[in-house]
Amino acid sequence: MRLLDNLYCYIWTGRGNNCHSYLVAHVLDGERPHVLIDSGHLVNELRESCFEHLLGIMKKDGIEAQDIGLIINTHSHPDHCEANQALVEITRAKGGRAKRALIALHQDEAEYQRAVGNWLAKMMGREAKFEPDFYLQEGKLSLGQVNLEILHTPGHSPGSISLYCPDNQVLITGDVIFFGAVGRTDFPGGDGRLLKESIERLSQLDVEHLLPGHSTELGHIIRGADRVKQNFAFIKTNYFPFL
Repeated sequence: MRLLDNLYCYIWTGRGNNCHSYLVAHVLDGERPHVLIDSGHLVNELRESCFEHLLGIMKKDGIEAQDIGLIINTHSHPDHCEANQALVEITRAKGGRAKRALIALHQDEAEYQRAVGNWLAKMMGREAKFEPDFYLQEGKLSLGQVNLEILHTPGHSPGSISLYCPDNQVLITGDVIFFGAVGRTDFPGGDGRLLKESIERLSQLDVEHLLPGHSTELGHIIRGADRVKQNFAFIKTNYFPFL
């Protein structure tokens, strides 16, 4: 689904677990101009082919996987990054001066992945090994004419990030906050106090489009500043006392 001029939202609608993926198109120089945020599972617990599904719906939008030059992970849980390496191999097969897509995430998350994340993935019967090519830090990230702000928003995991585009008032939250719900804190590395602080911080932004990492029974994308504010207020009232 095309949300804005160069922003595509790929909402997971299967029965089993997988994340939503978001793509910023035609922003990088060179042969691979697209940026993918969260690659998702290869195959989930119900044997649904999540990655093949993503490739198919991107292709319907005229987006070829081999033209992705950067993969940004909001965090390192397998349902957000298991397909990283498969996507890198697709881009590597294209050839050209740039050898492949690059992978980026927060340094705290990379350290968490090495210490705990790979163990957690194995406990879930997963293999989500990858090495980041560079680390994302708190601050501005320029993708061509698209200016993003990288926000370190721990709580669901130590190095979780959210991405904010002030020009379009778009906020991508990973598993920090959803439509009427919040990310889990009972996994290793989760911290309810930090999650509250992260959500409080995000609630101060001017947001017209809130793009979470998963759907809930209430829905997926939240559109409209008033509805976004109502969602933050609901979370603070109904979840903060228990975090």
